[in-house]
Amino acid sequence: MKPVYIINGFLESGKTEFITYTLAQPYFQVRGKTLLILCEEGEVEYDAELLRKSRTILEWIEDEEEFTPKKLTELEKAYRPERIIIEYNGMWNFKEMKLPANWQVEQQITTIDASTFQMYFSNMKSLLAEMLRRSEMIIFNRCDGLKDELANYKRNVKAINQQAEIIFEDANGEVDEIFEDDLPYDLKADVLKLDNMGYGIWYLDSLDHLERYLGKTVEFTGMVLHPKHFPKDLFVPGRMAMTCCAEDMAFLGFACRYEGADALADQEWVKVKAVVGKEYLADYQGEGPVLTAVSVEQTKAPKQEIIDFAAAQ
Repeated sequence: MKPVYIINGFLESGKTEFITYTLAQPYFQVRGKTLLILCEEGEVEYDAELLRKSRTILEWIEDEEEFTPKKLTELEKAYRPERIIIEYNGMWNFKEMKLPANWQVEQQITTIDASTFQMYFSNMKSLLAEMLRRSEMIIFNRCDGLKDELANYKRNVKAINQQAEIIFEDANGEVDEIFEDDLPYDLKADVLKLDNMGYGIWYLDSLDHLERYLGKTVEFTGMVLHPKHFPKDLFVPGRMAMTCCAEDMAFLGFACRYEGADALADQEWVKVKAVVGKEYLADYQGEGPVLTAVSVEQTKAPKQEIIDFAAAQ
């Protein structure tokens, strides 16, 4: 299989700068040729000497209609590269990308200009979501002067892709901010009572900062889900969330230990009061959040059953 690295993002989001930096690193000075396929022309150009030193061949595909498995296979046969980097056009629908059968995506990275993110998120949300959904790493650059917005940007992205590593960078390098002050609840409270958006933010924040919640008690209304492989004393209380558009729904919930779990019916609504802990679960492929129920009571469905991240931003 031919390894492929996809770098995507809108025009002037920093794709070329990222690829240039990568090509110049000693760890990238590997054997064989690299085929770099460009799908749009930005202000920054690749240095010819760097391309020569890194044994990188640059090819253009300017029209989306030409980006086909047949065309890509022709380029592979012409240059016989060891690896392929694709700088993808941000205005092309990533969902429609088709690669040759023997090409395997090793990594996908999305670059974002933080100064224009809100504009794209508001006006081209579906197109942006397709780029973000399968990216392993999402890099926000040009974050200077945007400290107050970064927590919200991170939640926007995590609602679409919970597993991605998100990096913020300003002129001085990586930004390592703690956004605890931006949470819509008081972490010092005896019980964190979570409303619709509070639940969604708690869920997403727990994925990144579980240490904030260990040993704390949370209370929320959720729908019951019984994964088939779970033991009788485990169930998942959670909420459906719209992360981008009506076609993009996800169930957000953590495993919960409760002696009466097997008596609960799937899709019934319950009010859960539980203590947050951390355990190994195969579903997490390691340790992750596991709740221990203090009480579970039947209740009515909330007026807004679906958490709408798209409308809340």
